[in-house]
Amino acid sequence: MDYKELKDFIKAVAKSGVNEVDIKTDKMKLSIKVNSSSTGATHTETIIQQVPVHSPLATGTIMQQPVQQNLQTQVQAPADNNEKSEKEDTSKYITIKSPMVGTFYRKPSPDKDPFVNVGDNVSENSVVCIIEAMKLFNEIEAEVTGKIVKVLVDDATPVEFEQALFLVDPS
Repeated sequence: MDYKELKDFIKAVAKSGVNEVDIKTDKMKLSIKVNSSSTGATHTETIIQQVPVHSPLATGTIMQQPVQQNLQTQVQAPADNNEKSEKEDTSKYITIKSPMVGTFYRKPSPDKDPFVNVGDNVSENSVVCIIEAMKLFNEIEAEVTGKIVKVLVDDATPVEFEQALFLVDPS
């Protein structure tokens, strides 16, 4: 049943004087209730619920399983190698973590330079970024002395509590 047929059907029910109509099929449930007032005006309330059709092809379980397995094997092989090399490399670095949930900004304003870049030296009181939380801009300090090795978060992206922001080489 298309939209025009449904609209015409609702109008016909409203004119007929019937107070309520319920129609149930495999694909939908249609319920029409007409309220009449003492002035002769009518108000029509229509509720349409679509019932999902249960079939193995609708859920895609038959077709998606082999594809997902292939993707997992292709994606996991390189990721495992990268994770091992990153874990070995990052063990000597100190991580600067987010002290709060908010939006991470590398710059004090859009037209200014970033607080720190890869290769910059920082001290304990150096401001490395800003995290905006509830319209407040909080300056985040390094709290360690060393050299910025890697920026782990993109500018203007949301961060979680204790999420790693920077890697610092303390030597």
